[in-house]
Amino acid sequence: MLFQKISIPIQPFTLKLALPIGISFYIFQVISYLVDVYRGDIHAEKHLGIYAVYISFFPKVMQGPIERGKKLLPQLHSRHTFQYGQASYGLKQMAWGYFKKLVLADSLSVYVNQVYNDLPSYKGLSLILATFFFAIQLYCDFSGYTDIALGSAKILGINLTQNFKAPYFASSIKDFWGRWHISLSSWLRDYIYIPLGGNRVGKVRHSLNILITFLVSGLWHGASWNYVLWGGLHGVFQIIEGFFPWNSKKSPFQRNKHYHFLLCLITVPCTFLLVCFAWIFFRAVTIQDAFYVISNMFDGITQFPAYIQDCALQMGLTFSHLSYNCLPLVLLFLYDLASLKTDVITFISRQRFFIRWPVYLFLLLVILLFSEKGVSTEFIYMQF
Repeated sequence: MLFQKISIPIQPFTLKLALPIGISFYIFQVISYLVDVYRGDIHAEKHLGIYAVYISFFPKVMQGPIERGKKLLPQLHSRHTFQYGQASYGLKQMAWGYFKKLVLADSLSVYVNQVYNDLPSYKGLSLILATFFFAIQLYCDFSGYTDIALGSAKILGINLTQNFKAPYFASSIKDFWGRWHISLSSWLRDYIYIPLGGNRVGKVRHSLNILITFLVSGLWHGASWNYVLWGGLHGVFQIIEGFFPWNSKKSPFQRNKHYHFLLCLITVPCTFLLVCFAWIFFRAVTIQDAFYVISNMFDGITQFPAYIQDCALQMGLTFSHLSYNCLPLVLLFLYDLASLKTDVITFISRQRFFIRWPVYLFLLLVILLFSEKGVSTEFIYMQF
């Protein structure tokens, strides 16, 4: 409208190209820089070129991580020389990112889009399975991009912020947000939650601060009630779980590692289910679609054999399809489980030649054989 008023002809496609890619990531990074300079946490960068690279460093420009000036600016000022160890690590991290994106995210997107793009045609277990598939798809898509970004930056001698740490092994919603999109959750904590008062206020105000922070997180993803509800759900979940006695630091479940392990056997699956429930609003196009999924996901469950059979027929799933996708999912599960205790890439790199190279070749073979052919899927977070 503005261009039309001043008689400048412009097509929507041209305008789309003119909009900066990853603009929301630009904005969050610039805000953190300005606030940190204002607070005196960092000095204002006087070199225009270095500042421009800090804002638009190519590996992270589209989907983050959202870097802080305190970490990235000193690295840009430093002189870097090629280091074989860093380059080798970066290439391996990129390979793992490509595995998650090409093998898992793109393959699962076929089933997710099939169901969520035509919801009235599906009921029962199909809706549940598509939601679980979306949870894994989104994680592999976003964290896969992050691994590629971190790996390519590491080849250049730059260390970016780790953005994911096995989030689906989280034992609470609070723990989940300490593992999922870490650069965003820490940004929201430092620039919204803490300035609002954090947990240094009364219980009611503390709960309100949590809710506001998560609502902002939802709005960051888009001006849609779906995202607002998604963020609000996470806020409500975290407020409610704060009243559970086992979350107290004085609880024996937190102080005794054996009790804590037993508790995690319950809380980890429950947290995953709550996160998946919230993903329904994130993936559905409208709120009505989201409530359709929720209201029809258990349709026919009383006839359990038919419940499963209908799902297989509706989604075109066969035993061979499930078996085909099983190996990549097992690899993802084992990698994330091991990453809770160690750096998997470093651990493999330290093994003997005849151990580590078969692992590398096996991963390459899996990427070549299991990657979805003929499916054009951009990264999901490209839209935010």
